Amino acid sequence: MGTAKRSTKKQQASTTGRLPDPGTIRRHVEDAYATCRDDHGGQVADYIPGLAQTPADLFGICFAAVDGQVYEQGDVEVPFSIQSISKPFVYALVCEAVGHTEARERLGVNGTGLPFDSVMAVELHEERTMNPLVNAGAIATTSLVPGDTVEDKWQLVLRGLSRFAGRDLELDEEILASESESNRRNRGIAHLLRGYDQLYFDPDGTTEVYTRQCSIAVTVHDLAIMAATLADGGVNPVTGERVVDAGTSRRVLAVMATAGMYERSGDWLYEVGLPGKSGVSGGIVTVSPGKGGLGTFSPPLDDAGNSVRGQRATRELSERLGLNLFASGEPIVDGDMDDPR
Repeated sequence: MGTAKRSTKKQQASTTGRLPDPGTIRRHVEDAYATCRDDHGGQVADYIPGLAQTPADLFGICFAAVDGQVYEQGDVEVPFSIQSISKPFVYALVCEAVGHTEARERLGVNGTGLPFDSVMAVELHEERTMNPLVNAGAIATTSLVPGDTVEDKWQLVLRGLSRFAGRDLELDEEILASESESNRRNRGIAHLLRGYDQLYFDPDGTTEVYTRQCSIAVTVHDLAIMAATLADGGVNPVTGERVVDAGTSRRVLAVMATAGMYERSGDWLYEVGLPGKSGVSGGIVTVSPGKGGLGTFSPPLDDAGNSVRGQRATRELSERLGLNLFASGEPIVDGDMDDPR
């Protein structure tokens, strides 16, 4: 029986290998920014009035490696509201509090195939919440945050997300006021879930905490550190603090992979090959387990609510840095990539 000849080619940035050297990472981040910044596709979200005023030309990229090194370009210190990107991190806090088995039983882990704020998904699926990354599941997740009062729950959420970011985060009061005036749909979802016995705290109080968590102000730099914390099994690579355990991180990433980009999650996994989560303010977090976390920010969105520039930049960096979970060959070299649009 013959034996297969093993390739002796160096595969430095393949998924099964390690990250490229720091200079190469920095160059690829800069190149991705230059390549994508002139893409003017998409529209800034306007269903939350406070978001409609965000300048469409803002664009930032930050990659944080699990060794604590940070590589960034563009508008990386411009604050914006975290919105739905809060969902996987609050889910992680709930898994820590009640256990991942109970969290799965109460919240589900399967995609809905429908838009993130779908009421129909609640009615169509017997499980009701389906997963913690669509609005119904995220509202149910927030209702499971430990605490007897709205303020107790809110403080635990704010402290928890601050530990992921490695600094004290704060509310964007302007966005909070705007969202509070326009969140009737979420209030309706909370009451619908309560009718199905799938909410575990007062519906109006839960909606208040949920609206606050979505209004937390972050930067692209913060998102990258938060993502890198999940990439490093729950340990913040900058502070060295263990925020959640490795089992929680693993399960959060699994849900992000299947539902983090809503009804486009399959397309995202097919093209990018990594767990990700988007927000309607224009942010995206992406996690490469064992390697690092990527944050992008660009307000114009596609019709599924995902940043157009952010998706392009993430796909490019996934290939150039060898991050794709399903790739085991050579990294993409300059000039070899297809147009990622």
